[in-house]
Amino acid sequence: MIALIAGAILPLAFSPFHCYPLAVVSLVLLFASWQNGTIKQAAWRGFLFGIGMFGVGVSWVYVAIHDFGQASVFLAALLTALFVGFLALYLAALAYLLKRITGPILTSFDLILLLPVAWIIFEWFKAWFLTGFPWLEIGISQIDGPLAGYTPFIGALGVSWLVALTAGLILTIMQTRRWWLISLVIAIWVGGSVLQTHTATSPKGEPIKVSLIQGNIPQEIKWNPEQLFKTLALYQARTEQNWDSDLVIWPENAVTVFHHQAKELFLDPLAELARDNETDILLGLPVMQQDSRHYFNSMMVLGDEEAFYHKRHLVPFGDYVPLAWLRGLIEFFDLPMSSFIAGDDGQALLRAAGHDIGVSICYEDTFSNEVLDTVPEASLLVNATNNAWYGDSFAPHQHLQISRNRALETGRPVLRATTNGISALIDFDGQLIKQSAQFEEVVLTGQVQARQGATAYVSYGRMPILLISLFMLLVWAYYRRTLQPIK
Repeated sequence: MIALIAGAILPLAFSPFHCYPLAVVSLVLLFASWQNGTIKQAAWRGFLFGIGMFGVGVSWVYVAIHDFGQASVFLAALLTALFVGFLALYLAALAYLLKRITGPILTSFDLILLLPVAWIIFEWFKAWFLTGFPWLEIGISQIDGPLAGYTPFIGALGVSWLVALTAGLILTIMQTRRWWLISLVIAIWVGGSVLQTHTATSPKGEPIKVSLIQGNIPQEIKWNPEQLFKTLALYQARTEQNWDSDLVIWPENAVTVFHHQAKELFLDPLAELARDNETDILLGLPVMQQDSRHYFNSMMVLGDEEAFYHKRHLVPFGDYVPLAWLRGLIEFFDLPMSSFIAGDDGQALLRAAGHDIGVSICYEDTFSNEVLDTVPEASLLVNATNNAWYGDSFAPHQHLQISRNRALETGRPVLRATTNGISALIDFDGQLIKQSAQFEEVVLTGQVQARQGATAYVSYGRMPILLISLFMLLVWAYYRRTLQPIK
């Protein structure tokens, strides 16, 4: 029960609750539950922790399947439970392997050296296996706390390691009364506060005026042909009211027909108006290769230039159905526009408002390494998404928190345009300049300063945390081999 409760309180460290110290409390309880007992007991406790963690933290999957995927209550609950249970198996496997390595009792060195590294291996694996699911990376939850000072140096994954290290130190202090270890905990957290005063990037050019259009088109009617002209008229009218902006951004798939279908009658005239008013427009729409009939989930820039970015990291069961035979089985597996193909790696950056822009679509910005591909060349980052799938759940709040971390990691402002919220202007240090309300038609306008230069994380990526982890594992292995375990 302790493991289950510990997992259930972990999502409270994230937005919209922002109780970031609970991340440490949660891992202290998890590590304590693994302290003694058999391999089987540890695996079961890891599984229960995962059930609590993902059952609460990604409960919004049910909303997408039931409310917008048209699945029954029973089927939506079943699919959500299977998804949560599958993710929880990762932690069961982690606990099993740890206890196989360490034996029945975890020593102080296990808690301080091995478990923090094991935790980030779990987070890395979760973000990689079966195309990856990086959600609920513990380092993300620390954006408003002292440990955020480390994010520009070692990224959110590195901050996850610091949270786990803090938990291991605290549990060791509680069990061994080695009070001098408190100084290490204090040094870690105070050091983060000190590092928050450091700025690695610098302004580039003059600030630009940006408008993000949140159309608030309900998901259930978004793709209806009868809605198309109303949608286009709304976005064009709001754009024309903001010709004094240097850049206007529409969200993911704001235009709900293919590019070639809208080009002559809508996009070309809009581009001409944009040029006349010296404004660039960045908008989301599907783009079809007419020779192959394949189509992409894309962002397009209209104005002085016309160029495209095609989404590279697709959402399983959202952008595409992994197993073709599932189509037609239930309505959720046959959603509108769910046969996208992935864009190529190494696509050229889009250029708008005089700046190179790193674009991510939907949950692409949850993959830190993919955002790093665009910097330091990009001086602005844009995330266009459709959060309407998740209704009034935790997902839009959690996703905004992820975007804030991408800003802090790269030292770049993030312009976040969403269908129905939460749209936001995020500064280079991860702080919110402005944000929209949810479920309202909003035009979010503000001044944004482009940045140049590179943070340590942009320059070195995950190499520092990899080297630190390798060093800790070597020290742990040396200790296990040559010294008497400290109980």
